[in-house]
Amino acid sequence: MNLTLLTDLYQLTMANGYFLSNKHKKMATFDLFFRVNSQFNYAVFAGLEQAIDYIQNLKITNDDIKYLKSLKIFDENFLNYLKDFKFTGDIFSVVEGEVVFPSEPLLIVRAPLIEAQIIETALLNIIGHQTLIATKASKIVHAAGEKEVYEYGVRRAHGSSSGIYGARAAIIGGCKGTSNVLSAKLFDLKAIGTNSHSWVASFASELEAFRELARIYPDRCMLLVDTYDTLSSGVPNAIKVFEELREKGHRPLGIRLDSGDLAYLSKEARKMLDEKGFQDTIIFASNDLDEEIISQLHMQGACIDSYGVGTKLITSYDSPALGTVYKLSEIDGVPKMKFSDQFFKMTNPGLKKVVRLYDKDNKKSIADLIMLDNEKLSTPLTLRHETEKWKSVTLDNFTSRELLIPIFKSGKLVYTVPSVSESAKKLKDELENFWDEYKRISKPHIYKVNVSEGLGGLKQTLIEKSKS
Repeated sequence: MNLTLLTDLYQLTMANGYFLSNKHKKMATFDLFFRVNSQFNYAVFAGLEQAIDYIQNLKITNDDIKYLKSLKIFDENFLNYLKDFKFTGDIFSVVEGEVVFPSEPLLIVRAPLIEAQIIETALLNIIGHQTLIATKASKIVHAAGEKEVYEYGVRRAHGSSSGIYGARAAIIGGCKGTSNVLSAKLFDLKAIGTNSHSWVASFASELEAFRELARIYPDRCMLLVDTYDTLSSGVPNAIKVFEELREKGHRPLGIRLDSGDLAYLSKEARKMLDEKGFQDTIIFASNDLDEEIISQLHMQGACIDSYGVGTKLITSYDSPALGTVYKLSEIDGVPKMKFSDQFFKMTNPGLKKVVRLYDKDNKKSIADLIMLDNEKLSTPLTLRHETEKWKSVTLDNFTSRELLIPIFKSGKLVYTVPSVSESAKKLKDELENFWDEYKRISKPHIYKVNVSEGLGGLKQTLIEKSKS
């Protein structure tokens, strides 16, 4: 899909200005990252495949030119330049499913200034949304432990695109399937679904509704038992139908709870099912779930085998924006940074790389280090807090891995996009490298992201120079 005009107007007015000021060919470096988010200790990077698709399909059509001309704010020569617009630069990125942290570059663009500027908005939109949903999914999946989680949110998503790509991101975050059929088709995901209360209510009785569903789907019979009364009607009627299926040689899947006290109802339903010999049928639960509720259900001993999570996942209900930003860090080899009275809003200058450090003995992640691209790791290595200098640690028994890899070189794609399932596995494997303290739902330990001595020194030099 051609999303070239999916941009803020000021990107184009700046591009027009760069062109008229003869600055449009200057080589610029921009960093895409996210700032500290009170709801997320870590994030799960997602959306790279769609970002690649966006870059590859950049094209300003004659109809686009006609529209831009109608705004009467662009120079004619600039509009002629846009007719042949395409991306000719380099992009480096972490891969989908990577665990990432605030302030560190997730994606670096090096390109002629005008190209790097025009693509800012779309990259923030694509990467920011999917990373947000993958992160929320990861938290929910972590809370569920060994229980499976399915994405059920398309009807509550903020538009069709959010539903489509949110489902994709949720799978990267650890969900096992989605109710969204289009997403399942587009990205080769597992489609899952049961039936609604309207199915049950459309029949003369609950038992008749259950029997008809079992007749049509004898080997995938999942019954929604809370339309009328879960324990007095729903579960007993489900058991009757399950017994009829069993007599015919079929194995029912289970029941679904979608309202009420899920902990209490699931425990009582489990007893009733087990007493009738249906120990292997599952109890599936939905109803405005999130990681906090799922954690509470586990603490209460709920007998729930899998979860369908919708609204609070697909909208990232408690944190509806990740806070991704895209900042200039270098132009024609000259380091640039944003200054601010707020330290967290000051950016890191220069062309950089991000290195993850691991303890050589236990293989667990120790910290991430943001370095200038030409810096080398030393052994021993001292990591020092950027503002609280008395906080430091010296490492001499570690291994390292660079997180950013080439995606585009001189406008050419040099990266093979993995499947969604491969990206989901990447996340699962990476999370094994982090101590549980960093992953807990409430008050997690803060993972250390440090700047190198070289980057810190450059930053301080630019700060002092700005005051002179």
